[in-house]
Amino acid sequence: MPTDAETRLQRRPPVSAVTTLGVDVVAGPDLGKQATGETVSIGTAPGNALALADFTVSRFHLEAAIVAGGVAVRDLGSTNGTFVGSVRIQQAVVPLGAPVTFGGTTVQFRDAGRRSVPAPHSAQGYEGMIARAPAMLKLFEEVERVAASNASVLIVGESGTGKERVAAALHARSGRQAQPLVTIDCGALASMLIASELFGHERGAFTGADRMHAGAFERAGAGTVFLDELGELPAADQAALLGVLERRRFRRVGGTKEIEVAARVIAATNRDLRSEVNAGRFRADLYHRLAVVTVRLPALRERPEDILPLVAYFARELGAAEPMETLFPLPLLTHWEQHPWPGNVRELRNAVEAALVIGPPPSEPAAVPSYKDARASVVASFEVDYLRRLLAAAGGNVSQASRIAKMDRSHLIDLLHRHGLKA
Repeated sequence: MPTDAETRLQRRPPVSAVTTLGVDVVAGPDLGKQATGETVSIGTAPGNALALADFTVSRFHLEAAIVAGGVAVRDLGSTNGTFVGSVRIQQAVVPLGAPVTFGGTTVQFRDAGRRSVPAPHSAQGYEGMIARAPAMLKLFEEVERVAASNASVLIVGESGTGKERVAAALHARSGRQAQPLVTIDCGALASMLIASELFGHERGAFTGADRMHAGAFERAGAGTVFLDELGELPAADQAALLGVLERRRFRRVGGTKEIEVAARVIAATNRDLRSEVNAGRFRADLYHRLAVVTVRLPALRERPEDILPLVAYFARELGAAEPMETLFPLPLLTHWEQHPWPGNVRELRNAVEAALVIGPPPSEPAAVPSYKDARASVVASFEVDYLRRLLAAAGGNVSQASRIAKMDRSHLIDLLHRHGLKA
């Protein structure tokens, strides 16, 4: 059940509409082609929702999704660009029905249908993840379906959104849960070590190799290999990984014996690998091999209804026994709910832990007035104090006061009137 603080702070509509985007090719070699989806990617590569034959279109040209106010269109680093009218865009929200042109192709977007689902009244947990937002609850359902297959999965999302948790959930809900889940952080290893960590090495294979080492694929057995930060994998290692995935066998570095690959591969990245493919920094064939299924995690700012349930969850996880509204003052909870969280769930957890350890951060300082207003306030205070002392010294005689102050009498009278001090 939601707490009182959640009830006061949470913006929960009674229902949440899920919209499907439709795209129609209205001009170009692929005239008449259509596609639908919550998010639609367009390009010549077969992995796109709308795969085109237009050779002037990049392999992964653009991506579109319905948002408030229209369609969010994002160019994926294409060669020839994306245009709305005569304006080249990198990222823009365009109205439904507006023609978008790229290469020799023009498309129009439409709302392809809606279905309303009840908004849950309480957060739901799934393999260590907590959510109330419809987008995340749908993701839980998707993970449950995908986990049952043996398909390779690419998890994409900003840093801190919980890609490691999704990978662990895919493994835990699969038929491989009794086998190891072995994680390799591709961004944390030097290039010369990646092959050894993935495939292992024999004793004496290189300087310092004083014993045989079993790599991730060998240690995982029939379990799962999770390749985190896949976008950081150097080109040479991309080629080696592709070869192993295609042949389903490998050799340890310095070895001659071939070992069969039985593990499932799950990868994650905070980069858009389609843009990396367009730029030639990531192999298209490896991308297609790994992105058989793509799972996208929304940023925390896109699901603010999850913030307070996550705060309560992290507080309990960190050992707090009191209710959330007792632990944290309402202004802090309001601030957390409205914060954009560029570091996503990881940043929120750190904030909760810091608040529990050292207490809530100090309240925001009072608003600072403009220089003009601040100066006027100080001058007025000075004038009142000075005029009172001046009148006392002159015995209330304005003429005498003007002589003491060496001030024109009429100006002194104006100041006295202004401050209500007329003698």
